[in-house]
Amino acid sequence: MKQDAHRPGAFKQVNKSHKTGRHRSKGAINSEVKGKVNVKTLSKRIKSELGKEARRHQAQQIRQNKRDEVLQKKRHFGSAAAPPSLIVLIPLQKDINIQDVLTVLKNADETTSIAHSPCGAVHLSIPRFKQRFSIIVPPVGDILSTLDAAKVADTVLFLISAKSNIDSEAAEEIIDSWGENIILSARAQGLPTTIVALTDLDNLPQKKRQKYKQLVEHKVSKWLPEEKISVLDKSVDALNTLRRAGSQKQRTVFYRSKRPYLLAEKLKYSQEGSEGLGTLEVTGYLRGKPLSVNGLVHLPGFGDFQMSRIDTPDDPYPLEKGKRKTQLNGENEPMDGEVETKILQTADPSKQESLQAENMPDPMDAEQTWPTEEELKQAEAQQKRKLVKVVPKGTSEYQAAWIPDEDAEGVDDDLSESEDEISVDEGMSEPDSEQENDKEEYETMTMSEAAHDEQRYDEELDLMEERQELEKIQKAKLDAEFPDEVDTPQDMLAKLRFQKYRGLESFRTTPWDSKENLPIDYARIFQFKNFDRTRKRILRDSEDADGAPPGCYVTIHVKNVNLHLFQAHCNAKDRPLIIFGLLPHEQKMSVSNVILKRTGDNLKPIKSKERLVFQCGFRRFAACPIFSQHTNGNKHKYERFFQPESTVVASMFAPITYSPCPVLCFVEKAGDELELIATGSILSANPDRLVIKRVVLSGHPFKVHKHSAVIRFMFFNREDISWFKPVQLTTKYGRRGHIKEPLGTHGHMKCQFDGQLKSQDTVLMKLYKRVFPKWTYETFLLTGSSPSSGAVDQEME
Repeated sequence: MKQDAHRPGAFKQVNKSHKTGRHRSKGAINSEVKGKVNVKTLSKRIKSELGKEARRHQAQQIRQNKRDEVLQKKRHFGSAAAPPSLIVLIPLQKDINIQDVLTVLKNADETTSIAHSPCGAVHLSIPRFKQRFSIIVPPVGDILSTLDAAKVADTVLFLISAKSNIDSEAAEEIIDSWGENIILSARAQGLPTTIVALTDLDNLPQKKRQKYKQLVEHKVSKWLPEEKISVLDKSVDALNTLRRAGSQKQRTVFYRSKRPYLLAEKLKYSQEGSEGLGTLEVTGYLRGKPLSVNGLVHLPGFGDFQMSRIDTPDDPYPLEKGKRKTQLNGENEPMDGEVETKILQTADPSKQESLQAENMPDPMDAEQTWPTEEELKQAEAQQKRKLVKVVPKGTSEYQAAWIPDEDAEGVDDDLSESEDEISVDEGMSEPDSEQENDKEEYETMTMSEAAHDEQRYDEELDLMEERQELEKIQKAKLDAEFPDEVDTPQDMLAKLRFQKYRGLESFRTTPWDSKENLPIDYARIFQFKNFDRTRKRILRDSEDADGAPPGCYVTIHVKNVNLHLFQAHCNAKDRPLIIFGLLPHEQKMSVSNVILKRTGDNLKPIKSKERLVFQCGFRRFAACPIFSQHTNGNKHKYERFFQPESTVVASMFAPITYSPCPVLCFVEKAGDELELIATGSILSANPDRLVIKRVVLSGHPFKVHKHSAVIRFMFFNREDISWFKPVQLTTKYGRRGHIKEPLGTHGHMKCQFDGQLKSQDTVLMKLYKRVFPKWTYETFLLTGSSPSSGAVDQEME
């Protein structure tokens, strides 16, 4: 007989399985990996297997290797196998005698070997220290030359004299305006190792020396808080200063540590052809990174250039006299005929970097049209037009020429005098009661757009400049008090005046296409798909660059240098010439965004699109940037003025420069002087940055009933109300609303709000449009007179 199998009933106990959650259990993981061990787990296991004594020895060995590396760099600095330690003397007072200080440094040691380079550098070889020093003195008062010298210096020696402050004990009088300006500018561009020396201290009484030294230290601590003041009056003081310059810790300047750079010790120009171009041979010690002959170099004041070859002549300034391979003439300078030169690298045209800075757009690409003959004739006739202006009685034609042309009406040449008066009356809006009272004090004047009288312009130049400056200050104050508020025009439709603007429901979240309605200049620039990723890759690749090794004495042959620029450089006395190697793509144009912060001393408002001089690291140029707020969103509000004690982002067309890189912003003054107004750094090279300009139209409540109100003075035409009806309204007290319907034909409109509107509230309508920078980039060239003729093959003496 067959028995049935046992089946559990409804009350059978079922134990719960182990809850592993969403992850796998340890058993499941062990069955899958089948004994394999992760690399990180294995390293941790090995580390944990080391004993306490072994771990202590391992940490000690790592520390010792780091110490040895630092010590090796310190011993190598300024030695016979390395370039000389470059020291720049910068006085913080204009009346300091630099030559006396230079004489003291030359007589620091009896065994010192002294030599002078053709470009003005003084070379000191001190066998006692087993180090070499190069000392350069940029012209006092020339801020650009001083900053160029500080860019390539290993040590900046600031000098302060007690000779002109014997009777003064005030710390404010120790450093003059030149000293404060140059130390602030040099600190903003990136200072290397610094030394502050006090000279002429022996002229003070013995009891006042220590107190005066403390005053100097207190004054300098404003910019260099950890700097100690040393004395530089005797040979012993000079020897201690040189010992300190050659042994103290070197401060790293990031933007130059990633690029090769060189200070010119000797220059030679060879003209080629009749186009005013030639080859400039620059000789000096290469520093920083290796320099490839197929790359590009930048000469401040000249531009970007290609190289033809790199030579390696013998070092004319060795540490010991016996090792000098070249003979010295009577002036203790090397003779050119004895120099042995070897070719290190020659340019390969197939691998050489191109100088192309702009993209060449196709004029037939996209929706672009050529002007017709009618448009050309109309433009030509518009240049010959006359202007009719409403001016106060007794105003001369010269004074009327300074009235803005936007306030005038254009008329044709063939119109009669009566027709001119009729056209003016039709173009003017209806005057109000105040305008009717002042109507008799004004008259109309018809004048042609001719050039101004140069002599009279020069006579009243200062007065006009003061008036313009006063007008700009008044506009800046008005913009700070009522930001972005504008008056609705009464003589034209608001929908025509603000036809390029749009309303946004939310400035932060409403999408805006960055490729929409781009100007033609955007077809000339280059753009990265991801700027930060490209920057990191290029800076990483610069560590393994090939080329002429740093530390050697080289001659760089720079091609196609303008003869007039070289002659202007030769005419400028003691102006240093430096060379910086460019990283990939740094010669190409893009939209550069720079973070700027106003300096505390300058309080003048800077208007957007005003011409400014920028120094971005090694590059110097002039441009007219547009300002915007430095915020985190994808849209950034346009700023009309760069207000004092504020931070903005300046956007302009400029060559690509990789961050981090310091930026200095100057404004040009009379006499070609530059005044530092802002400092900052490179943000990015991103043409897709949305700079949005905002205008705010304001209206006032006329009648209020609960949530609805009648608003006036925002528009003056019924057509404008219907046009801007979809745009959202806000109030200064936080209410939101919209236009419901127009009332009448004089600009009154009925609006609905989300709450009770107060009678003293102001209704606002915010409109937005994107703003683009103008192509105003120009290289800030060297200043100075160019001689009409000169030697074709000449050397700088």
